[in-house]
Amino acid sequence: MNLPSVDMLSGIQPTGRLHLGNYLGAVREWVKIQENENLFVCLVDYHALTAAPLPDSLRAQTRSLLVDLLACGLDPEESVLFCQSDLPEHIELFWILSCVARFGEMARMTQFKDKGGGTDTESVGLGVLNYPVLQAADILLYGPNKVPVGEDQAQHLELTRELLRRFNKRYTPLFQEVRAHIPQVGKVLSLNQPSRKMSKSDPTGCVFIDEEAESLLKKVKRAVTDSGQGALSPGVLNLLGILASFNAEEGKKAHKEAEGGQLRYGDLKVAVAGVLEDALSGIREEKRAWLNRPDRVEEILQEGAKAARRIAQPRLAAIRDVVGLKGYPR
Repeated sequence: MNLPSVDMLSGIQPTGRLHLGNYLGAVREWVKIQENENLFVCLVDYHALTAAPLPDSLRAQTRSLLVDLLACGLDPEESVLFCQSDLPEHIELFWILSCVARFGEMARMTQFKDKGGGTDTESVGLGVLNYPVLQAADILLYGPNKVPVGEDQAQHLELTRELLRRFNKRYTPLFQEVRAHIPQVGKVLSLNQPSRKMSKSDPTGCVFIDEEAESLLKKVKRAVTDSGQGALSPGVLNLLGILASFNAEEGKKAHKEAEGGQLRYGDLKVAVAGVLEDALSGIREEKRAWLNRPDRVEEILQEGAKAARRIAQPRLAAIRDVVGLKGYPR
């Protein structure tokens, strides 16, 4: 069956300001991808409900996330940017796939076990258990050839593959295999807790993409560098990785000096703060400009929903048909 599809699809939760880990791990890669691929980026606000945000906060964060993405360089003329909840098709396919998924495989998912503290899952929301099925629906609704994912999402993508194979076997070969596109970027760790990923829940160790110059410099200068493990401690490696992400040559040189014990932490921090300010100053300016265009921001979401619907509706109509549901509502 010849169904419409997209080249590449990715999603991101509206949970607050974008930070450096989001930018280097995903958003910067999307900006490159949109130059040559048909890229769809979904603001997954249904997924955000698992954290029980306040209604006004969720609405505001969804618009804020779009502004951040635009400021980082995603172009609505090149990419399709849309909000998950603007298309109820996501939820319908989620239910159909839930009837294909199995409890055991969902309970074994790392995210569910983490949220339940390993054993105590009684108080974990059902949405956390089913989260990967909704993620599979997000993907299969658009039939992308590739899905950019980080290493921590690889298990969820494998579940998507398992569900599509099971669906195809039970009904008809409707879904095509989905490949992972894994950016070659190391994890960006917290500046003050380099054993953990950078997270907005730890704002003192997190560099936001709209971080002002003074605050940026202060955070980098306070970054942990010595954990009693020698020159190449996790904190030093984190700073070296950030430096290399923006200036490969300078990062390589600094890494060599660190291995030889010739690198001064103060010099490394100045270099990191410098490349970050060079990169983020433009994003800050773009964000200010987009914040002054709220009508255009809303228009982009409406245009994105229309474009997404042109892919999602015929695909869901075909899915409904093969599982035996009545005709797709028009």
